[in-house]
Amino acid sequence: MPRRYLILAICCMSLLIISMDVTIVNIALPAIRADLGASLSGLQWTIDAYTLVLASLLVLAGSTADRIGRRRVFQAGLVLFTAGSLLCSIAPTLGWLIAARIVQAVGGSMLNPVAMSIITNTFTDNRERARAIGVWGAVTGFSMALGPIAGGLLVHTFGWPSIFWINVPVGVAAFILAWRFIPESRAEHPRRLDPVGQILVLTALASVTYAIIEGPAEGWTSPQILGCAALGVAAVAALLRWEPRRDEPLIELRFFRSAPFSGATLIAVCAFAGLGGFLFLNTLYLQETRDLSALHAGLYTLPMAGMTIVASPISGRLVAGRGTRLPLIVAGTAMALGMLLMTGAAPDTPIWRLVLAYLLFGLGFGMVNTPITNTAVSGMPRARAGVAAAIASTSRQVGSALGVAVIGAVVASGSTGGWWILCGLGLAVLTLGFASTGRWARTTTGRVYAEKLPA
Repeated sequence: MPRRYLILAICCMSLLIISMDVTIVNIALPAIRADLGASLSGLQWTIDAYTLVLASLLVLAGSTADRIGRRRVFQAGLVLFTAGSLLCSIAPTLGWLIAARIVQAVGGSMLNPVAMSIITNTFTDNRERARAIGVWGAVTGFSMALGPIAGGLLVHTFGWPSIFWINVPVGVAAFILAWRFIPESRAEHPRRLDPVGQILVLTALASVTYAIIEGPAEGWTSPQILGCAALGVAAVAALLRWEPRRDEPLIELRFFRSAPFSGATLIAVCAFAGLGGFLFLNTLYLQETRDLSALHAGLYTLPMAGMTIVASPISGRLVAGRGTRLPLIVAGTAMALGMLLMTGAAPDTPIWRLVLAYLLFGLGFGMVNTPITNTAVSGMPRARAGVAAAIASTSRQVGSALGVAVIGAVVASGSTGGWWILCGLGLAVLTLGFASTGRWARTTTGRVYAEKLPA
């Protein structure tokens, strides 16, 4: 087997534990709620404390890897994520669990964008890279499939702490293999750190998410919630003013003048908001509305994950052969139709309707990953691969955090409109996919990438 495919397999091992962690934790939420006495907002923070920290540090991790070495940062991420998983498994209270999830997130931020940067620098041919990214997406589907089944079985047999054990052997194996087979690589001219930009990103994400999650309990017009919302808006405004003034900013705002790049970023936010919201809402629906066990809830979710496995490599081939428009249109249409079938879901909703909805949503999600990542890194200087991949990964995590926050707030407010919101996100993916892949959009990319980037 060529060495580059072995490197791809090692990188996919990191994605396996990162992605599987999402579905495993979602399946275990009712058990965590019962054992630790967590409120609905506490469950939201169990998910969003992880995604917020992850989203805030991804760009920093990508640029740091370009500077000090991609393999070194990748291995450090594996150590922290594995250690965080062990801490999660022994957490005695919800507060300790959330703190351990933050440790996981710090490690996780060093894995996905850095692994994608390693893949991008390993597969230099555009067609081979698109196929490699398709495999990357298929691993997402596989981990989603394994997560609910493994999580349900572990929760049913050993209790919720056991869901974090599965990360340990995979993390250790990936660390050893990375040390043995992945060559060290760096950018020729790595960028300087941007601590002010980093603080502004974290402030914006944390304050807005806090306002959404705690709004139903505190009151949407309370000084605390309004203050957090205002702080988030101020942080975004300051970031937009600060970043263009730096020669080497945390986020290359000039890339957003490319319609495909901006479109891919917004599509990632919408698609992963849909995924995060779906996993959160569907877990509560299956285990609390339909009164299923964790194991049976995992089995119900299997069609969605299985379809993601099937659709991801197909999406990679479509992107390689026909571009990104077709898979994005299929993705948005399938996600919207799947969530439309879930509107009005009740304890007696027919199983065939649920399975069809899950299959459609899995098809859509499987189709959307490859075009997002391919657009983010295509045309970028290879020296900026880590930062470009990190921006794409950040938009995914921002979407996931917002999806959990918004859907949780809808549930806490007593509304039944969560499924309609998820349907609307699918339509947004469809609209953005169509608008950002036309002739005009391609001309904006050409103009941006023709500019001389900082060395």
